[in-house]
Amino acid sequence: MPRIHKPRRRAALMALMIGMAAVAGSATAQTWPAKPVRLVVPYPAGGPTDIVARMIGQRLQTQTGQPFVIENRAGAGGNTGAEVVARSAPDGYTLLVATTAHAINPSLFKNLGYQFSRDFAPISQLTSGPLVVVVHPGVAARTIPELIALAKATPGRMNFGSSGNGQSTHLSAELFNAMAGTQIRHIPYKGSAPALADLIGGQTQVMFDTMLSAMPHVRSGKLRALAVTSARRSAAAPDLPTVAEAGLAGFEAIAWNGLVAPAGTPREVLARVSAELRSALEQPEVRERFEAQGFTAAWSTPEVFSAFIATEIDKWGRVVKTSGATVD
Repeated sequence: MPRIHKPRRRAALMALMIGMAAVAGSATAQTWPAKPVRLVVPYPAGGPTDIVARMIGQRLQTQTGQPFVIENRAGAGGNTGAEVVARSAPDGYTLLVATTAHAINPSLFKNLGYQFSRDFAPISQLTSGPLVVVVHPGVAARTIPELIALAKATPGRMNFGSSGNGQSTHLSAELFNAMAGTQIRHIPYKGSAPALADLIGGQTQVMFDTMLSAMPHVRSGKLRALAVTSARRSAAAPDLPTVAEAGLAGFEAIAWNGLVAPAGTPREVLARVSAELRSALEQPEVRERFEAQGFTAAWSTPEVFSAFIATEIDKWGRVVKTSGATVD
């Protein structure tokens, strides 16, 4: 019997292990999901991220026949839920509904319990859309120039609520302060829903929030909308000007949601989840429901979404530095 040298034996063993792993990964992808999947929403129920997650979860459940369970793990500006998922098994059964905040937090928080670019595997973007600048009806401002003038006349006396430290609802308003020369104070909340409740109640005066959660209150007359934060007007509210065209040239801020898995999740599983998401986001009823609320469905491959996240981390890092934003 011919003798196999140790280097050859090690190489053969390695090739066998790689082959077995590939087969296992392919088999896992083919059977996913074989049990309920957790979608961790790092914010309270009722907020825009929660609404998006439930819409997507319902569609994925219909497509796959397995329950997609929404688990709200709010706290620390989206970091609590992110840490839960970062520590979960990388098997495709615990996923994080990430937001713009997770691209902001690496620059804003000094001691995160995770590294977003290291501890997560991007799957796909879900939505993209502008924020809307809303005020309490008692605020004597109906335009962006009037809001700026009022804030400058009462420095430090006006407050803006946000869905939490590091959220797009926080940093977009800080960018507004920096560009407009105003001093509207930040009041962070544990999610959009409680922030909106206090704005409606008059405890705060201003909020930069997603159209998904803010516009129903505008339509009911509980809030007044001044402008949207995108570079172009939104089809969901075409009569609203952009902040830039209303007087603050160059201003732009976009909010997004996306789905990520723990790092180490097999590529075949990521591809399978991404494919299911593509099917879900291409459904006319899903796209129409998003668009009616000011969001655009935004499917992408894991590779494209990874590059997008890297760009966002760099962009918001510069905004944090320029605006001087800090965690309260």
